[in-house]
Amino acid sequence: MQDLKGKRLLVLGGAFQHCKLVEAAHELGVYVIVDDYLTVERAPAKQMADKYYMHNITEIDQIVEMCRTEGVDGVLATSLDACQKPYQRVCEKLHFPCFGTAEQYNIMTDKRLFKEYCRRGGVDIITEYEENAFDTSEECKARVEFPVLIKPRESRGSRGQSVCYNYEEALEGIRFAKSESMSNGVIIEKYMGQTNDFAVTFLVLNGNVIPFRTVDRILGNKEDGLDKLAVGAVMPSVFTNLYLEKVHQKVERFVKNIGIKNAPMFFQGFVDGDAIRFYDPGLRLPGGEYERMFRYVTNKNIFYPLIEYALTGQVSEDSLMLSSDDVWLNEKIAVQVLPTLKEGTIACIDGLDRIRRHPKVVSVFEKYSEGDVVSETHNVNQRFCEIDLVCDDKNEAVQLIEWVYSSLKISDVNGEDMIVSRFDPNVI
Repeated sequence: MQDLKGKRLLVLGGAFQHCKLVEAAHELGVYVIVDDYLTVERAPAKQMADKYYMHNITEIDQIVEMCRTEGVDGVLATSLDACQKPYQRVCEKLHFPCFGTAEQYNIMTDKRLFKEYCRRGGVDIITEYEENAFDTSEECKARVEFPVLIKPRESRGSRGQSVCYNYEEALEGIRFAKSESMSNGVIIEKYMGQTNDFAVTFLVLNGNVIPFRTVDRILGNKEDGLDKLAVGAVMPSVFTNLYLEKVHQKVERFVKNIGIKNAPMFFQGFVDGDAIRFYDPGLRLPGGEYERMFRYVTNKNIFYPLIEYALTGQVSEDSLMLSSDDVWLNEKIAVQVLPTLKEGTIACIDGLDRIRRHPKVVSVFEKYSEGDVVSETHNVNQRFCEIDLVCDDKNEAVQLIEWVYSSLKISDVNGEDMIVSRFDPNVI
């Protein structure tokens, strides 16, 4: 890897997802500036930075001028949806290296465009319906097989999504999705239910597409309204061989077709027999703490080549030495426990310190504190924290998940348990 000491990196976004990026840059001797609208108290990445600013990430011209004043050598935003297009625009104005062009970011954030490029590359996708199929109930009966999943056209986690079982519900679902869509567009798909939920994350380095994470996402309960939200994740996926043998070449073709050379990317989808049908992409990392678990097992830091690329426009062959074999995590099992909460005010949190001290716990990050109010949003805003475990085998994973839930106590002002949709370890 090239010597990066003394170079200056701007990180767009101060939330916890970028803490790993700041840490990695500091390890390489890089001076780090973090910029977004959050106060330092609410932005953990700012607390770690050498300097920070308070711009809204949409204030492109002000950010560009700050970069010139500060002598910034490169810009990165690796893990947050909202930062991706502003990151590309800032890089473009400064003529800095960037993971993608404006067109490539459109493809990877617009679900309809993504599906079109999947078709071109032979990547399997979910059956989709046009909005005009819901113009009348008669048209709907003739063309649509319920249930359907309706969501905003842009990728925004699980916001604005509805599972609809009839025509009337679909009309309301379309209105709801449009209220959460920046373009007023919607995607209407066959609802895959509890079909195996699968995701793959990979780095594209000098044009090579290298998978380093496959994951089975464990979804919440329908009765809690969390059946589209992951409450746990297990890595590597039990479908890793299926992906590597029958799907990865198609993904490589997709990446080549849209022209990505150096970037982190992920695809989410459903396993359907011998096919994996993808529905959600990202030209970024997914946003959890998997990279910490990956480094714990392999001693490889995913962020090093991304930082080198941002600051030099190149990725050295020896900067990571990542291999597709790393996706197997040296035969370990990594588990993310994502406790979700029902609506209410948090009065008491107990057990987190005990969980942090366990030798198999790699990291814990909580989003809420005592006194905070949790709303029923049916999306990531109901997640209390992320608890990351690295286990030797399935039996240990099951035992540790059970131990986590028995140790963690979160109660509301009435003394009632707030945790819902608990991750059932028996599904591993």
